[in-house]
Amino acid sequence: MQEIILILLLQLVYVPIFTLRTIFLVKNVTMMASFLGFLEALVYVFGLSLVFSGDTGTAALIVYAVGFGVGMLIGSAIENKLAIGYNNLMVNLLEKNTELITYLRNEGFGVTVYEGEGRDSKRYRLDILTKRSREEELFDIIEEFEPRAFIISYEARKFKGGFLVKSMKKKTNKKSKYKKVDTNLKS
Repeated sequence: MQEIILILLLQLVYVPIFTLRTIFLVKNVTMMASFLGFLEALVYVFGLSLVFSGDTGTAALIVYAVGFGVGMLIGSAIENKLAIGYNNLMVNLLEKNTELITYLRNEGFGVTVYEGEGRDSKRYRLDILTKRSREEELFDIIEEFEPRAFIISYEARKFKGGFLVKSMKKKTNKKSKYKKVDTNLKS
């Protein structure tokens, strides 16, 4: 019975590590993905050796599979809490809601407003780049001001410049391999 419990516990550790490693790899956080890959391999080999070496038979295989499924839920929940990365929201409005736009900007969101032509009238689109950790907050704000808004959320994999980049704190002071040229040369 101890082996069965140990197999379950190992799966509940292994699969969240596996899930997070995959997500870090996709998001190009390679050092963390590499470290998690090392841990994942260690736990995997140890757990699998328990499954195949014990006398528990079919019960061990079933517990292994159940642990895998529950571990996926745990790994996904952890990743959602970490909310790694950024999302771009495209918000379509029937009317230009300056109160919403001002409120979002005051809350630290960068908002770009576009005017377009819909089938029946003008439409307005807001482009908003946000950290994933603030996406639900952003949805709630938009829902409060514009319950009929059409919202699409995309993962932003890379970006350069703009409001958000200026407002983010620099984590490291990496020197560029490219030298800036002083264009304000005095004669």
